[in-house]
Amino acid sequence: MNLAEETALSNNLIMQVWDGSRAIASDTTKVELRVMINVEVREEYFSDPADFRQVVTVFGQEISYEYTKERTFVSTPDSKRVFNELLEDFRRDSLPYISRTDFPVRFAMSKLRDIRRHPYRYRDRGTTQVV
Repeated sequence: MNLAEETALSNNLIMQVWDGSRAIASDTTKVELRVMINVEVREEYFSDPADFRQVVTVFGQEISYEYTKERTFVSTPDSKRVFNELLEDFRRDSLPYISRTDFPVRFAMSKLRDIRRHPYRYRDRGTTQVV
């Protein structure tokens, strides 16, 4: 996977765009776009310090937003164009939300909601009880 782009967003997050495209056959390529953004978990995002500790215990001090989109069996000469189309779709549809100033808070809170809704997924990651 190759780092295609690294961009600082208006909310001080860094967006990394990775190109994971690879040849499938001599004339076809699997085009893969992966966007990764690391978000620091801060205590100020949570009204209850126990919620902050729970998210950090399960996910660590940083949580990663990941977006992956792929197209299979793309004609090799068209692979760059398809990659750029996937990236433009992401920029148009998702980047406005991710660039919002409240995205880090909302993302951290979504992780807390996931822990509460699906505690069985996280028992092996340091939490045996959901508050």
